[in-house]
Amino acid sequence: MKSFQGKRHTEAEYINGILEGDRTILSKAITLAESNLAEDNALSERIINALLHHTGNSLRIGITGVPGVGKSSFIEVFGKQLTAAGKKIAILTIDPSSQKTKGSILGDKTRMEELSKDPLAYIRPTASGEKLGGIHSRTREAMLLCEAAGFEIIIIETVGVGQSETSVKNLVDFFLLLMLAGAGDELQGIKKGIIEMADAIAITKADGDNISKSEIARKEFSNALHLFPVSENGWVPKVVTCSSLEKKGIAEIITLIDDYVVKMKSNGFFNQNRKQQNVAWMKDTILYSLQSAFYNNTKIKSVLETTIQEVEAGNKEALLAAKELLAAFYKNKS
Repeated sequence: MKSFQGKRHTEAEYINGILEGDRTILSKAITLAESNLAEDNALSERIINALLHHTGNSLRIGITGVPGVGKSSFIEVFGKQLTAAGKKIAILTIDPSSQKTKGSILGDKTRMEELSKDPLAYIRPTASGEKLGGIHSRTREAMLLCEAAGFEIIIIETVGVGQSETSVKNLVDFFLLLMLAGAGDELQGIKKGIIEMADAIAITKADGDNISKSEIARKEFSNALHLFPVSENGWVPKVVTCSSLEKKGIAEIITLIDDYVVKMKSNGFFNQNRKQQNVAWMKDTILYSLQSAFYNNTKIKSVLETTIQEVEAGNKEALLAAKELLAAFYKNKS
């Protein structure tokens, strides 16, 4: 397989390299999509547009959960079972970025040692940046590039911070929420809205002395889910237990996802969901573009810091300051 590593690639080289499954080219294309440079974004948009008819054939799975729930351990075992069945998978892992330092851990490849060496698996860690909901603003583009490269299953591992997880739901076909048992009130610290969005809940670390606690948690979540109205797609979310350490319950989760996909495709909701996600992508892109244009505007750049200081000092009311900045933006779009 031809590699273009070590030089600046043309649009055609990116497109052909991705279609050939060149992972070096794929990684560079994702980096282009995540870039803050306008010229990189423009090239990325042309590449993705040219590849669009090669996308949409994968199964998109979102996995989230509270910190310490064992997302990486679960995904490694989950992913290994998928590759053992011959599935080609891509894992887009989103690490939290510090709002102070803008840095991130980006350690998922070290936490998924076996999977990172699997020839059928591709792991791409990305910093979440300032995007809420535990995903990067360009995660959708990265997902489409992976689909064009021939990956059959795309797994998006999110930060699980509980902020706007709707962003994740708007990317995937199946949304799996991982939870811990024996950590106090099982329903505390997780928003009702996230539970409502989950297509399944898996109680992790159901091994050793934690088995009975996990079963209690499973029953509690099952009872809680029955209080929610039935989803418009007719699916009743399942609650299961699993152990990444003992590799138990993982096969059952894969079967559960398969059953979900069969039902959603048979009732037409699978395609309908994809259509709604495309509309959401359009709206997100508009918001992202407007925000980027605002903060990169020369007039705004010249007065923003001073305006912030005035608001902080209490010399200017926040609403008035925002309206003045917006007025300056619309007057001087450059």
